Amino acid sequence: MNQTKQTTTNTALFGQIRGNLEAPATPLRYCLYARKSSEEDERQALSIDSQINEMMQLAKRDGLQIVDTRKESHSAKDSGQRPVFNELLKDVKAGKFNAILTWAPDRVSRNAGDLGAVVDLMDQEHLKEIRTNGQVFKNSPNEKFLLMILCSQAKLENDNKGVNVKRGLRAKCEKGVMPGSCPLGYYNEKSGIRGKSGILLDPERAPIVKQIFEKVANDLMTGREIYRWLRDDVKFTTRTGKKLALSGLYRMLGSPFYYGEFEFPRNSGNWYQGSHEPIITKELFEQVRTNLITAPKKHGLKEFQFTKLIKCGTCGGGITAEEKIKRHPDGSLKRYIYYHCVRHVDSKCQEPYIKEEELLEQIISIVDKIEFKDKTVLDKIKQEVKKFNEMTMAISGGNDSGNMRVKEKSTDIKAYIKYVLRSEKIEEKREILSNLNSRLVLTGKTIKISNC
Repeated sequence: MNQTKQTTTNTALFGQIRGNLEAPATPLRYCLYARKSSEEDERQALSIDSQINEMMQLAKRDGLQIVDTRKESHSAKDSGQRPVFNELLKDVKAGKFNAILTWAPDRVSRNAGDLGAVVDLMDQEHLKEIRTNGQVFKNSPNEKFLLMILCSQAKLENDNKGVNVKRGLRAKCEKGVMPGSCPLGYYNEKSGIRGKSGILLDPERAPIVKQIFEKVANDLMTGREIYRWLRDDVKFTTRTGKKLALSGLYRMLGSPFYYGEFEFPRNSGNWYQGSHEPIITKELFEQVRTNLITAPKKHGLKEFQFTKLIKCGTCGGGITAEEKIKRHPDGSLKRYIYYHCVRHVDSKCQEPYIKEEELLEQIISIVDKIEFKDKTVLDKIKQEVKKFNEMTMAISGGNDSGNMRVKEKSTDIKAYIKYVLRSEKIEEKREILSNLNSRLVLTGKTIKISNC
């Protein structure tokens, strides 16, 4: 009886132990991760949609539970740079997923940092499994080691491709062909043979590029004058049909590529002799650089006397100024300043240019008609007139009973303003003209007063 009872008890205990041993494992909750990089070395990889379709068929075949799908277009060369992948690792650690389904090991990582993060999650038993097309990596030493080998192999291939690409670029430079897109005036020859492409003259743009350099070197035209000439007269466009920007024009004028040399990579100090046909000579290029340095025309760096004080009477825009340096037959240089409409309101405004000397004389001629809106400025002018008259009286010795008063006639004030406009500093001229009670308007090279 007791023996039978003991046998029953042992059988029950054995059954309980066996049941515990055969308890079902934690169900795997997969996150499907698809990645595609736009880089050269991934052109043969499946697209993101193709990866998802393939893995969904695999999941259906094997009865896998896919909780979520994550996809991103980003390179896996550098660690910690993929936002979607980083979020996936956080969700695995938080327990949202415990398995990853992806097309191949290199979709997960091509760098040591991300690979280490994945293996750490497996060591901590947050990540139970990584399943790919044809392989399964569980939390076991051998399978983790194999995973690390495959991802490290992907990194090795990546690094080798980078070395090979750099070697190929150096070989291309040594043949005289600059890698990448060529400057305006040329076009890249499309060749079906790898490494046999070259750079050819653009028959439509090359002659205009040559004219640009000649106009700066021989006619002393400024960058902005060339820019307007290209925009309004030549209707010059880039290969994509867009107008050439002013910054692009200055880059063109500073590029040695046009006389046959180039630097690669940029700012590396590695210079090569190009095999392409030069558009200009080195002497012409150096003359352009000399002219640009001798008389820089960059907008906003120079201060002129009457800018922002006069309106264009033709289109209502502002009046700006620019400096021109002209070379005389004897080799001397002379400086000229011209005022003209900025053409922001109407790019085809016909208001003609006017010399600064002529503009100044016209402003002086209408001084008697102008009034000031700021009493402080007028009082300041009166004080200056008073000092000037007192100094004049002291020098002449005319004191008339010792209490002569200096009369401040309006003609005295106007005379002083004319003196300032002719002789004093730019700051004083601008202070006076910026406080006029009326507006100066330039119409047909003539200054007029407007009360509007």
